[in-house]
Order: sequence, then C-alpha cells, then structure tokens
Amino acid sequence: MRLFSLLFVFLLIVSCSEQKQTKITDAADYEAFLFAEAPQTTSKYFELWNSKIKPDSMQLQSFGIVAGEYSRFFEATGDILFLKKAEQALKRAADIAAIGKAGYLRALGRNYISQHRFREALVLANEAENLGSGLRQTKGLLFDIHMELGNYDQAEEYLRDIEDMGRIDYLIRLSKWHDHQGDLPAAIFNLEIATKRAEESKNPQLMQWCYSNLADYYGHAGRLQDSYQHYLKTLELDPTNAYAKKGIAWIVFSHERRPKEALRMLKAIGRTYNSPDLWLFRSEIAAYMGDKGEEARSLDNYLRLVTNTEYGQMYNGPMVDFYLDVTRQTKRAVQLAEQEVTNRRTPETVALLAYAYYKDGQSGRALQLIEEAVTGKTYEPKPLLYAVEIYKSFGKTDEVQNIKADLVEAVYELGPNSEQILGKL
Repeated sequence: MRLFSLLFVFLLIVSCSEQKQTKITDAADYEAFLFAEAPQTTSKYFELWNSKIKPDSMQLQSFGIVAGEYSRFFEATGDILFLKKAEQALKRAADIAAIGKAGYLRALGRNYISQHRFREALVLANEAENLGSGLRQTKGLLFDIHMELGNYDQAEEYLRDIEDMGRIDYLIRLSKWHDHQGDLPAAIFNLEIATKRAEESKNPQLMQWCYSNLADYYGHAGRLQDSYQHYLKTLELDPTNAYAKKGIAWIVFSHERRPKEALRMLKAIGRTYNSPDLWLFRSEIAAYMGDKGEEARSLDNYLRLVTNTEYGQMYNGPMVDFYLDVTRQTKRAVQLAEQEVTNRRTPETVALLAYAYYKDGQSGRALQLIEEAVTGKTYEPKPLLYAVEIYKSFGKTDEVQNIKADLVEAVYELGPNSEQILGKL
C-alpha cells in the first residue's frame, strides 16, 4: 500500500510537470508594458506642495500630500528611500495635527506595515482608535495588523465590527480572512464582488489593487488564464506596474517553463524598478537553468541591496533562506528566524524557525514547533514544504504523504525547483 502511495504521488508530479508546458501568455500582449517609459518620481503637483515645506513648517496639508506622492514613487520604483521619506512626512503630520490626527496615524501605520514594522503599526492604530475619529477605517487597519501579527482572534473581532457586504473595504478583508482559513473559492468569490464594485466606482487605484490581487488568487487556484488576463488589466491601467509584470513573468517561468523568456522580462523590469525580491526571482530562474554565473550575480545584487539598513526587517524571511541555502550559516539563520517570530508569530514564521532549527541540528525543537504551531494551522505551501522535510527526517510517513499530496498541487506556487525537492521526499 505504501509503495502504491509513493508511486501515485510520483505520477502526480510527472503529470503536473507535463501540464505546465501549456502556453498561456503571448509576448505581443505585454511587450509594450515591459518597455514603458520610466515612472516619474516628481511632478508639478509634488513640487508645488513640497516647496511649501520649510524647516519647522506647520503646513499640515503639504505633509500629507507629499507623503502620498513619496509612497506612490516607492510603489513605482521599488526605491526604499521614497518609503522612508514618506514616513518622515507622515511623522511630522501626525506630530502637528490637531484635527485629523487619527488619519495621519493610520497613514503612518500603513507605511510601517510596508516596512514590516507591525508592532509599531499596532501602537499607532491603537492610538487612532482611542481618538475615535474615522473609527471604521481604524478598525480595518487593526484587522490588517493583527492578521500580520498572527493575532487571528483579534483580527476576527475587528472584521465583525466592520461587517457590511455593501462595502469594498469589508469584502477585501473578508476575502483575506477566507484565504487565511484555506477557503480559496470563498476568497475569490468575495474579491470578485469587490472588483465589480471597484469597476463601478471607476477608481483606477482601487481597480488596480483588485485586479492584481485577484490575479494572485486565480494563480493559487490554478486558473492561470484568468490570472494572466487580470495582470494585463492591471497593466492597462498602469503600464509601469512592476508587480503585475512580475506576476506574468512567474506564469512564464513556473507554468510555461520558459526560463529564458522570464529572465528577459525581469531584466526589462529592472530598467525602471529595483528591489531585492526582483534579484531573488532572477536567481531562482538561473538555478533552474543551471546558470551558476547568473545565479551568483543575482544573489550578489540581492545581498548588496538588502544590506541597506533602510530596509530594516523587511527581508528577514528571505535572509533566513539565504543563510540556510547559500552561505550555510545556520546559527545566523536561527538567530534571525527567532527575531522574526518575536516580531510576529504566525504559522509561516514559526515554520521558518523550525526549518532553521532542523538545519542547525536541533531536530527535536523543529518537530515540536511544526506539530504545535504549523500543521493544521496554515495552508501556505512553503511552510508545509518545511514541515514535510522535518517529518520525513523522523520517519513520520503518514504525515509526509498527507502533506506531500497537497504540495504536488502547489508546484506552480512553489516554482519548478520544488519538483526536485518533492521528488527526494
């Protein structure tokens, strides 16, 4: 019976690999977007309001507008300095605001979420809640923060507080909640409703957000044609949107198995957008191609960027993987993973710590964490991949097979390199 089970899983992997050869994308659809003009990092609007800010300035409206522009520049370019400048402007606004202070605290909290400074964001959101102004928006933000921190009971309470099926903000968060629970069809259903409402509102920023996130969900569900079309819809609204371009590149790489085309796309994206995750993606493609030179160059560029202290703790997770897989510095990996769990204890961060313990020879501690805080508590494929490797080392065959069957269906999300890992398990 065990032999049959292993054979069945092997055949699933082979079948999955063969299916992923189907071509979905067409370069004619996205080529113009790859070489769109570089996003502007200034404007007459920005210069006008920025010019009003002087030393010891009390121009409250100027700070808010300038911060919004800096945040937009960060999204367009990946340059962390713009996010930090937005933080500075929002801090000043929150300090001097007598009216509307809660709004600036929320904006600064969202900035901190982008920087993975979740506990600091929680302090700001709690302060905004105490002020009472814009309470619905504050409770939505508190839901977001508690989800990031792994405080799921508190998050659910705030979700109940803002329940209103007629509002886009609630539908988006309800979708996120269903995704956390592993109910992907419900997550997609609610985000589809939110997307229709966004289209009716004709709000381009909201439409972009809905399209790109719906594209992600479709990808998780294996609806890759739908995923591709929604990334294209995002780009039609904003030809500079690097997130959507990377999403299409992932389809090209992970589904179509055309690494050279995916790498070409990433090089084009890198002309106007530069962030550590872009170089990690390039290194993953190079590893699949067996191009050691490109892989090393990509990892060098990743490390050069991520060691910029302005990034703070934004790349703790990827750096743990880097220490484990590239430099083999298991002690440093454990230390950083422990710090990440202290920052936010979620099944995903605990799984990463367990894997670091496992690689460091602390298998007992690794297994305990997996059994207590990971298995049955997350549906994300990467932590489950860590779990199955740890279970295998203890000869827990039933647990391995139960998880492995789910992972075979998640090869698209994990990437082509995961097939070799799964094959060894």
